[in-house]
Amino acid sequence: MPRAMDIPGSSPESPRGKAAAGEAYGVLRALILESALEPGERLNIDAIARRLEVSQTPVREALQRLEGDNLVVYTPGKGYSTTPLLGPEELRSLFEFRLLVEPWAARSAAVDRLANPGSALRAEIDSLEQSIDELNASGGGDIRQLLVAHDARFHDIVLEAVGNSVVRHAFDQTHCHLHTFRLYRADVSGGRTVEEHGEIASAIAACDAAGAEAAMSRHIFNSFDRFAQAYAGEPGISPLSRSSRPRTRLAP
Repeated sequence: MPRAMDIPGSSPESPRGKAAAGEAYGVLRALILESALEPGERLNIDAIARRLEVSQTPVREALQRLEGDNLVVYTPGKGYSTTPLLGPEELRSLFEFRLLVEPWAARSAAVDRLANPGSALRAEIDSLEQSIDELNASGGGDIRQLLVAHDARFHDIVLEAVGNSVVRHAFDQTHCHLHTFRLYRADVSGGRTVEEHGEIASAIAACDAAGAEAAMSRHIFNSFDRFAQAYAGEPGISPLSRSSRPRTRLAP
C-alpha cells in the first residue's frame, strides 16, 4: 500500500521568495528521481508546504509541473501521488520509439554542415565532466541529477539541429530521461554515458552521417541493456532485438 508522504530530513534547498514554486518543483523532482519519494506514494500538499516553509500555492504549482513530467498523477478525491515505475513492456516500447527517431536524427544532424551541432555537443559533454569533477572534489555524492540533466540536453541538441518540431515535441512528451534514470542507477560514475555521447558527438562533428547513426544506435541499445537490469531476478525482459532497428529512414 502506498504510504503518506514524509519528506526525509531538512533541506538547504527549502524554497524562499517569489521563486518558491520553481524551487519546490526542483526539491520534489529530485526526491522522486532519487526514490526518496517512492512510486505510488501519496503526496500531502499541506505536509509538503509545512516542511518547505511555504504556502500551499507554490506546492500546487510545483505538483502541476511534475504532473506534466508524468512524475505525479492527480486522482479526484485522492489527490496527488507519484507515478509507478516503467514496466518491462513500457521500457521496451520507449526504446523502440527512440530507435525510430534518434539514429535518424543523428544522421540528419551530421548531414547539415551549416546547422551541425558537433561543437555544442562537445561543450555539453565537457560541462558534464567538469560538474562531475567538482562534485567529486567536494566529497562526492549521487550524480544522478547531473546525468539526467545532461542526457536530456545532449539528446535535445541533436533533435533541435534537425529542425523538425513535430518529432521533437513527440520525443519531449516521452520524458524518457526522467523515467529511465528513475528506474535504475544505470551508470553510477557517468563514464559510459560520456564515452558513448563522445562517439556520437565526434561522428556528427565530422559530418559522418553513417557513423553518427551507428553511434546513436549503439548508445540506445546499450542504454536499454543497462536500464533493463532493473528487472534482474524477475521474469526476464529479453534484450532489445537488433531487428527493432528500422529498415527505412525518415527524410531529413
